[in-house]
Amino acid sequence: MNALALRLTGADVLRPAGLSDAPLAFANGLLVPDTATLREIDLTGYMVLPGIVDAHGDGFERHLAPRRGAMKDIDQGLITAEAEIAANGITTAVLAQFYSWEGGMRGPEFGQRVFEGLAKTRPHVTTDLLTQLRFETPMVDDYDAVGDMIARHSIGYVVFNDHLPHDVLASGKRPQRLTGQALRIGRNPEKHLAYMQELHGRQGEVPAALDALTQALAAKGVRMGSHDDRTETERSTWRARGVQIAEFPETTAAVEAAHAAGDPVIMGAPNVVRGGSHNGNVSAAEMAMMGYVDALASDYHYPSLRRAAFFLEAGGVCDLATAWGLISSGPARVLGLADRGSLTLGQRADMVIVDATTRAVCATLCAGRVSYMSGEVAARFIK
Repeated sequence: MNALALRLTGADVLRPAGLSDAPLAFANGLLVPDTATLREIDLTGYMVLPGIVDAHGDGFERHLAPRRGAMKDIDQGLITAEAEIAANGITTAVLAQFYSWEGGMRGPEFGQRVFEGLAKTRPHVTTDLLTQLRFETPMVDDYDAVGDMIARHSIGYVVFNDHLPHDVLASGKRPQRLTGQALRIGRNPEKHLAYMQELHGRQGEVPAALDALTQALAAKGVRMGSHDDRTETERSTWRARGVQIAEFPETTAAVEAAHAAGDPVIMGAPNVVRGGSHNGNVSAAEMAMMGYVDALASDYHYPSLRRAAFFLEAGGVCDLATAWGLISSGPARVLGLADRGSLTLGQRADMVIVDATTRAVCATLCAGRVSYMSGEVAARFIK
């Protein structure tokens, strides 16, 4: 579909200063000055808000493997995932793909398939689908391969994780659920344990490998983030490597350290909607109230982005413009996307139309093209 050229009237439009009933016009994929020459759509009863920018989401995984072992049609799974993403008002989505010792859908071979599938899928979808590589740092033999994958697929955002259960392995104990995890990915449990023990035993090699990789990525302009920081020391160590984004920090101390240093903080929207972290980490809503959060991400649940913004507004944490900024202009800044995130002249015509009463998503437009539309709003557009 070509980009539309329209003048939206009657709606409450969320601009940087707040809600306004002034018309919103767009053409050629951009927001333009209001003009009566454009076809008019009456959106009385609706709100028009900036398109949502999701800085980190892995909810797409369930469309790639709806059942164990059903991972053959990557392209079709990504198209289905894009439909869900668009139906939740997201116009730019960063798909977070693991490169992990855990194997299966988190293994490097599957990651390669996902990135290849995305290259085929992008021309056929409307949502802007970006990529993030989540690299497990204990994989010391894979650093060259990771660098090659990042370059080959033009991955612009890399996050460093370490989910290896070091304390358990150091004590000589067997990690919980190891057998089930190994069988799920088709690996012998004893070989899987031996691999984990080998990675744990080579932890001393990780810092030098990280220094070299982060230096190379920084030179290429790749954005980098650390995942699950717990202490001020961890955050400062990452910052010294040029890894500036603090993604899902787990403690108040880590959040405060990142904010004080000017490091962008990304937290999970499901944390806000649930009223706290599912595993006892710091409250994203409390950190947002303190002004420490730059962006909220879908994490594992796309509907939570919109719901989190409205939750923060309804709870008196902040006004709607500030709350919505955490899922639009905030993540756009973190990702370096200067052309989107707010409904201002010259920006991309990325927007989501919601029912003013129910706050349900009725339409999503990306660069002036419809990615999702239903119900009464659709009827108004096609008159």
